[in-house]
Amino acid sequence: MIINNEVHIDYCDVLIRPKRSTLTSRADVDLKRTFKFYWGGSWCGIPVVAANMDTTGTIAIAKEFSKYKMITCLSKHLLIDDINEELSTDEKLYSSISIGMSEKSRGFILNQDLDLRNIPFICIDVANGYTQKFFEYIKEVRDFWGDKIIIAGNVATSEMTEALILAGADIVKIGIGPGSACTTRKIAGVGVPQLSAVIACADAAHGLGGHIMADGGCVCPGDIAKSFGGGADFSMVGGMLSGHDESGGEEIYDEDGMITHKAFYGMSSDTAMDKYHGGVAIHRTSEGRTVKVPYRGQIGNTIQNILGGLRSACTYCGAKNIKSLSKCCTFLRVSRQLNTVFED
Repeated sequence: MIINNEVHIDYCDVLIRPKRSTLTSRADVDLKRTFKFYWGGSWCGIPVVAANMDTTGTIAIAKEFSKYKMITCLSKHLLIDDINEELSTDEKLYSSISIGMSEKSRGFILNQDLDLRNIPFICIDVANGYTQKFFEYIKEVRDFWGDKIIIAGNVATSEMTEALILAGADIVKIGIGPGSACTTRKIAGVGVPQLSAVIACADAAHGLGGHIMADGGCVCPGDIAKSFGGGADFSMVGGMLSGHDESGGEEIYDEDGMITHKAFYGMSSDTAMDKYHGGVAIHRTSEGRTVKVPYRGQIGNTIQNILGGLRSACTYCGAKNIKSLSKCCTFLRVSRQLNTVFED
């Protein structure tokens, strides 16, 4: 047994310290980045990513995100024929397919007839990225799809970040249990406070020329700014995108027939496992939850709030572009929690 007495922090534990800036307007901030990846290939866009959950990795969100050159990791339960039919060539350039590690996923992705034209990303998504089997699976997918940008996770420590990059990942997804619909930290007692995980894993990845994607824990635009300030190259959001017209999830109506809420659920929740696996397997338990999110209308306003918040954060600390945010960022520890998450 080992006890690590170092202080570890979440987004709610810090604020970004303002600094003198030469920027005259938020409009001066460039949120687009051009990336060159460890295993080859490049991509240019705004590195905010819609999570590959049923309720956020939808084709409708992909259409909206692509307008802003932002990425959508589509739900692995969408059919590739539907993706190719419903998304234009330009929309697919900002989309990723998602797969797991099941035999079905393996048979799907290791298929020479699979049409992934114009889709640059493959997201290999598992709850626990620490298994040897996962490491070997990434190698297999990399060997088969040498021209694709591979996103793989989730992990929350520097050592496994390095291992996954060397195995074939271009971008490592960081986060164990920080999401608002995830209960892993309560059920399993496992996790790393998200901002500490981002800082440590970014340092490890960048030392190899790799990249990371902060995944989970952002409940407001300021949290996304903090993820970039901590060194994340991409920031994935889920709960913030739920409840919209473009989001998935059951619609809940009032007595007048007006939508009041939409369902949002984790992919390890009872809801997801009942839907796709006929229930929770006897050897496991649910590590996600289902919540009712107030109906929020069209997603465009939320996108503008996110992008506006990022530009504002950059101007407050003198960062001319989003890549510079981590270099300009100083975090201040605070003594109270700043944010709230969805309540049951």
